[in-house]
Amino acid sequence: MHKDDVKKILLTEEQIQTRMKELGAQITKDYQGKNLLVIGLLKGAAWTVTDLTRYIDLPLRVEFMVASSYGNSTETSGSVKIHLDVHDDLRGKDVLLVDDIVDSGITFGAIVKILQQNHPNSVKTLAFCDKAERRVNGFECDYVGFKIPDEFVVGYGLDYAGDYRNLPFIGVLKSSVYAKAK
Repeated sequence: MHKDDVKKILLTEEQIQTRMKELGAQITKDYQGKNLLVIGLLKGAAWTVTDLTRYIDLPLRVEFMVASSYGNSTETSGSVKIHLDVHDDLRGKDVLLVDDIVDSGITFGAIVKILQQNHPNSVKTLAFCDKAERRVNGFECDYVGFKIPDEFVVGYGLDYAGDYRNLPFIGVLKSSVYAKAK
């Protein structure tokens, strides 16, 4: 795993940090006077949650969930598995569910329904990257970091078979990387 495996960079580290500051300011405004609980979907959202919450100028709590629909593939399996759920009582909380990417909308849609069953005041969603053209269920996020083309991307928490999450930018891998995995 190396930066040399990247064919092109879609989003630079500077672009990412600028957008995190903008989102943090917007969320600060939108959640004034509310009881904010940020829930990140691991593993990918850890980067977004870490940077984003540093720019939210409000008291907040952070929780994480583990859910998956990809496994080691570049395509969603279509079914969502919860591997770790939140521990906080959601009653009286305004939940902001954060993930690294939304494409089909299956994972986000399923998790929102699960969270709503726990009676929070509200549930809103934030996706660092949005591939809207891949949506199969009409799901739309309340906050979006970047709209990106329909390419499989890595970096800033996004992975290919568990690798490349630590790249500080968003990039597209060379086709030779996928060929090695087959």
